[in-house]
Amino acid sequence: MPYGAFVKLEDGVEGLVHVSEMSWTRRVNHPSEVVNIGDEVEVVVLDINHNKQEISLGMKQTEANPWSMVEGNYPVGTVIEGQVRNLTNYGAFIELEEGIDGLLHVSDMSWTKKINHPSEMLKIGDTVKAVVLSVDAEKKRVALGLKQLNEDPWKHAIPRRFSVGDCLSGAVTKSTNFGVFVELEDGLEGLLHISELGPKKVHSPEEVVRVGDKVQVRILKVDPEERKIGLTLIQVEERAPLPPPGSEKPAGEKSTEVEAAAEGEGAAATGGGEEAGQEKPAPDAGAPSA
Repeated sequence: MPYGAFVKLEDGVEGLVHVSEMSWTRRVNHPSEVVNIGDEVEVVVLDINHNKQEISLGMKQTEANPWSMVEGNYPVGTVIEGQVRNLTNYGAFIELEEGIDGLLHVSDMSWTKKINHPSEMLKIGDTVKAVVLSVDAEKKRVALGLKQLNEDPWKHAIPRRFSVGDCLSGAVTKSTNFGVFVELEDGLEGLLHISELGPKKVHSPEEVVRVGDKVQVRILKVDPEERKIGLTLIQVEERAPLPPPGSEKPAGEKSTEVEAAAEGEGAAATGGGEEAGQEKPAPDAGAPSA
């Protein structure tokens, strides 16, 4: 039967082990994944329906539910090491032990980089270290963090390295209707607001700079709380090659990456364009049924 296995208890008496009662951690789609005809198995009687003459049995109940021990085995703050078992759009599942996975959400992979897909940092089979952020045994979820292995650089490192008035060179990485983002170092960007692109009013950033240009900028503001750095343009040092004819986006079209955030970032960047930052995706610590 696709929904379970019948177990002979004595002559003329059988009980049903439903597929949902075969494993605490595995999603069993067919009983043949766990048992075969003729196997001897240990079961627990879960229910007896005298009217229907049915006996419900469980196999997983012969062992302790491993999720009941997860909080004790993996308290918050524990550093674990495990293999990447699966990748999804929102994160990577790391095997803590057989049948128990933790979710490493994309928002917990880097303090400074915006990770759009976990494959940018990990691949299936990788062995990684991570910190346990939360455990919900009832919902069978363990949330993990990779960036938490190191201190948040916005607390001390970035404010120490970057000060108001500093002159830096960087490449333009993204263009929006309210300005451009300039990479100051690997994974760290500042916002060069459209109002800081020149002494005259600029209607579109592409009038002055485009993605790939190398520019010299001066820091106007460093805001560790908002995780933003505001810039002003000194000069364009090196022009990026022009794209092939016909490959440019129509005027006013926003970059797909920043389209959703453009309105919020634009509002935050008003007043001289002194702020720049990245949105943090909403965390999701749910693990799939294995």
